[in-house]
Amino acid sequence: MRFFWTLFWTFLLAQMATYVISSMQGSSYQFSTGAFLGVAMTIFVIIIGSLLPNDPVGHHDHH
Repeated sequence: MRFFWTLFWTFLLAQMATYVISSMQGSSYQFSTGAFLGVAMTIFVIIIGSLLPNDPVGHHDHH
């Protein structure tokens, strides 16, 4: 289920970013560009999330 929500939010954010950037550049909005970026960003986030350690960091005392 977490993969679905990751895809959902990255897809929406990629569409928003594509719309804003294309408006700022004066070009036309392309849904397919936003869809491709959303899927690519989702894959990137999932890979980064699986590479990061899940263990808590221990407390170090420095004297």
